[in-house]
Amino acid sequence: MPKVNLNLTEVPVREKRLGSITGFAGTAGELVDCSSSGCLKDGTRSFSQCMGCSSGNAFCQLSMIRDAAMVNHAPVGCAGDFFGFNFVYRVGQMERDLPPAIGRYFNTNIEEMDTVFGALSKLEKTIRLAYDRVKPNAIFVTTSCASGIIGEDVESVTDRLTKELGIPVVNCVCEGFRSKIWTSGFDAAYHSIVRKIVKPPQKRTNKVNIINFWGSDVFSKLLNRLGYEANYVVPFSTVSQLETISEAAATIQICPTLGTYMGAALEQVYGVPEIKAPMAYGLAGTDAWMRELGRVLDREAEIEEIIREERAAVLPKLEEYRAKLKGTTCYLTAGSAHGHALIALLSELGIDVQGAAIFHHDPIYDNEDTSADMLDHTVKTYGDIKGYNVCNKQAYELVNILNRVRPDLMIARHGGMTLWGAKLGIPTLLIGDEHFSWGYQGLINYAERILETLDNREFVTNLAKHSSMPYTKWWLEQDPYTFLGGNTHVKTY
Repeated sequence: MPKVNLNLTEVPVREKRLGSITGFAGTAGELVDCSSSGCLKDGTRSFSQCMGCSSGNAFCQLSMIRDAAMVNHAPVGCAGDFFGFNFVYRVGQMERDLPPAIGRYFNTNIEEMDTVFGALSKLEKTIRLAYDRVKPNAIFVTTSCASGIIGEDVESVTDRLTKELGIPVVNCVCEGFRSKIWTSGFDAAYHSIVRKIVKPPQKRTNKVNIINFWGSDVFSKLLNRLGYEANYVVPFSTVSQLETISEAAATIQICPTLGTYMGAALEQVYGVPEIKAPMAYGLAGTDAWMRELGRVLDREAEIEEIIREERAAVLPKLEEYRAKLKGTTCYLTAGSAHGHALIALLSELGIDVQGAAIFHHDPIYDNEDTSADMLDHTVKTYGDIKGYNVCNKQAYELVNILNRVRPDLMIARHGGMTLWGAKLGIPTLLIGDEHFSWGYQGLINYAERILETLDNREFVTNLAKHSSMPYTKWWLEQDPYTFLGGNTHVKTY
């Protein structure tokens, strides 16, 4: 696998860099075996209902840098998600007790004639407009399918305006058609940051980088006790904070699906050690993660004391909740590493995970360390998951499976997937804060929320009585993997 190369304008997509896939049906154990043996191949769907966009994922990270501006070099339709990013940005500011501010997002409005004659003049004009209007400390330009198809030389414009305006104007190559793996957009965003914003270290600090989405602050208490300071990146960072992340003592990523590239880049280019361990979900994963943190930060004795304290605090409640949840069945749909972590958490609570629809699969992360493989850890610790489906948000497959399995509970990480469980009368839980389930206390948090969801099923029961599905009886009687070929280990549920 190629190492991180900051001389490249664009980072290689995950299909080429990591061998990532979007199509598989079988068991989690079979997928782990295929990944480790090198025989993994991507399943191909002859019918696809939707697909995530890597350009949107790049934008969602860069758009929440507090003193930067965004220029989306695209048709105006690609700006349709701006309001959603701004909403998440505003809510996240309240979570972190930051002063309220709106996002600073601009779009170049590529039109039909621009696809013939080029749109670089529009791009330059929009960058200047963003600079004059909001005086940012950096401007990021995200590309689009339209700008990529016509071969726009965005880099020449950003390089020239960087010199002229005196601030970083950064090209982020993230056209949606470049990759079927939507998380390639995260890599594109982080590549642009490490390549054009981060400066070589002048010293080592006591800060620990935490690559996260926009969840609440759960790391400051732990790190402060160890004599370190939490430094959240990228959402809610400033440009000056990002410039110095190369000086950190270590890097934590709350989800390798999100941070695999940046964690590896900071370690390979600047020597910032990455915490390589299973994610801190469930007792076994949290123990392993905590001990690796202690080893890297040279705080092993302190970590053992914290582990003893935390376990003593949660174990009585955990046993109580396990007794209440025993026999509960659940189906899960989520992004890759976070989904694997939730399987571990649910298994720890004694819940029977009947299956999972996970949006993609990375057979290895950029650090190439198998100890960080959360799916491998989950299977070895808690056992196999029979109905494991790698599925890039294909609702028709999910509805077919849910209609067959009929679990007591459905858990979804992404909001657009929750309605399918609810319309079938299945209590459905969505938790947007990715830190809610982190660590020892996360087990208790999730158990309490699950019990609340199971105890309040009247809404979904009534919804199922008065709603209809867009899928026909014919489809619901078909094998859910009818349109998936090439990487299918099971045929029926």
